[in-house]
Amino acid sequence: MKHATLLLITIFLASQNVMKAADARPNIIFLFADDQRADTIGAHGNPHIQTPNMDQLAAAGFSFRKNYCAGSFSGAVCVASRAMLMTGRHWMNIPSEKVASDWKQLPLLPAVLESEGDYRTFIVGKWHNGKATLRRAFSSGRSVYMGGMANHADFEVQDLVDGELSAKRPAGGFSSSVFADEAVDYIRAADADNPFFLYVAFTAPHDPRNPPEAYRKIYYDQRPPLPKNFLPQHPFMNAPQATMGRDEGLAPWPRTPEIVGDQLCEYYGLVTHLDEQVGRVLQALKDSPHAENTYVVYTADHGLAMGSHGLLGKQNIYEQSMQCPLILSGPGIPQGQSSDAFTYVHDTYATVCSFAGIKPPPDVDSRDLTPIMQGTSNKVRDSIFLPFQDNQRAINDGRWKLHIYPQINHQLLFDLKSDPHEMNNLADDAAHASEVERLTALMESWRTRVGDRDPLSVKNPKPKIPEYSNSNRTLDKWQPKWIRDKYFDGRDNPSHGLKK
Repeated sequence: MKHATLLLITIFLASQNVMKAADARPNIIFLFADDQRADTIGAHGNPHIQTPNMDQLAAAGFSFRKNYCAGSFSGAVCVASRAMLMTGRHWMNIPSEKVASDWKQLPLLPAVLESEGDYRTFIVGKWHNGKATLRRAFSSGRSVYMGGMANHADFEVQDLVDGELSAKRPAGGFSSSVFADEAVDYIRAADADNPFFLYVAFTAPHDPRNPPEAYRKIYYDQRPPLPKNFLPQHPFMNAPQATMGRDEGLAPWPRTPEIVGDQLCEYYGLVTHLDEQVGRVLQALKDSPHAENTYVVYTADHGLAMGSHGLLGKQNIYEQSMQCPLILSGPGIPQGQSSDAFTYVHDTYATVCSFAGIKPPPDVDSRDLTPIMQGTSNKVRDSIFLPFQDNQRAINDGRWKLHIYPQINHQLLFDLKSDPHEMNNLADDAAHASEVERLTALMESWRTRVGDRDPLSVKNPKPKIPEYSNSNRTLDKWQPKWIRDKYFDGRDNPSHGLKK
């Protein structure tokens, strides 16, 4: 009898532990890259780049292959993308005069997880939306970088303790390594009693494109091809950034295959180095007691042109600049599967809430992607709308994509089925007038939905033909010496002008 009683007690306690584990909220690790094109992952179809850890994450999880940043209110697209991510709202639905860093007390994702799910929230890496929103979002963090970009090999960070930032200190290493170090330390130290939300915002592969030498040498020795839509320069004034923005000034005009090729090698080197650090974080999770109860989200704020259409930056509405990766893995997520459903980066807000068993706040634009992963739905929207400031608009229905440039009264139409790289403009072909009309109406419905009040045409359009001037190129303080020597000083070509 005594043994039977002890056995029943043991079984009861074990069942209680099982129930406790089943009821426990999962941990969430959110890995956020900066300026990563969607086509820079080997498992997603690029045989020229080395990303073994991202490939493994894709094999262990679910990839959304049509994931987009929803445009921007400024040339600093990463600011807008982060605002949308943290609020779960399209940037046109963030009611604030200081939309970049105020957000009018909207509920922020980490704070919602903390208040509604008792999550411990922790930030590592880049925060580009001001101190006030940082304090509202997180109470603690390590190696926080308060800014938009930095020399990856020489920058300063701060720690967040009880909502207050410490004095700046040298980061003490290469950016991706430093941020991965902090993430690994956090995972190893995290206890199993309370769920955590670990947000790791890398600054790579944003420029300066200065990966450790061994990583860029990989691609110097085995050079990737130029983008299929490479051009020496963009053929019309798509936005002021096309000729005056700092991103576009990182190489002289006209773009040469040699210079864009070198920058692509350096960009790929940053991605491969980042991939190695992501692998370290994933291995730390695998070796921890949290492995079976943790979701991993990997995405980026937006893409980057890198020579596509004669552009280098992300201040445009072409696919390569607005698309970025999105991979999710964790309990119950199908492995090695993918979807071409239209998604936005800020859909991760509602999806993370779903992982945590928390109802998202009302009025968010974010869509929960778990039904797609579970196979109960094949989409969350029928089309994607990409508004950029007041000078660019695009609508994509999966087959056709219409660009409208209101400041110059110009349009582009692409059949993405036969022309996925947006190279053959059909807007002036009378045979496709009905598509332009239909897509314009679809765009208007989106504009009504998100409150877009900027006109789609103007009475006095600005000049359409751009004036590229190398004398207007601006050297920023973050570029290391070897990049300044290579791309700015003009030692080999006196036409490589420079403003200092």
